[in-house]
Amino acid sequence: MEDNIFMEDRKPITFEEYLQYNPNSRENLGEELPVLVYRLLEYSIRDELIQTLGKEKQVEIFRNAGRKAGEYFAKNLLNLDQPMDTFIAELQEKLKSFKIGVLRIEDVDEENGKIILTVSEDADCSGLPILGETVCNYDEGFIAGILSLYSGKVYTAIEIDCWATGDRVCRFRAEIKE
Repeated sequence: MEDNIFMEDRKPITFEEYLQYNPNSRENLGEELPVLVYRLLEYSIRDELIQTLGKEKQVEIFRNAGRKAGEYFAKNLLNLDQPMDTFIAELQEKLKSFKIGVLRIEDVDEENGKIILTVSEDADCSGLPILGETVCNYDEGFIAGILSLYSGKVYTAIEIDCWATGDRVCRFRAEIKE
């Protein structure tokens, strides 16, 4: 594409432009993909990043990508101007309708900005064998991005339990970054 004279004045494509979807572009197959296809993409990229850059950098890249996606999701698909309980209910419904996972809130400390939440039936790891480590780094960033945009404060989220560690849900501790 670099030699295409019709493209030489074009600015680089933005993240938002990549996400534009024309429903007519997949009139036979539709917009949904099986979990297997999602995992093929996620885990092949994960393995390549680990081999090329190391585990620590892979985790950082997945969290950053998840944050970017979470911010986009929150900005474009959620009403950020509502009380927390209503926001969480809407978030639960959206995550379920997009088949991302089933969100449950275990504990909220609004005063200190700490939340413990679980996601079950998630695309990343539900049904994985026990690997002895958490693997949902993208989800950590995704959750942090959503909470950051909603609250106007910078959140971090760390997975503390996972299918891959022997649990039946992914449990996250989210808190305001200090």
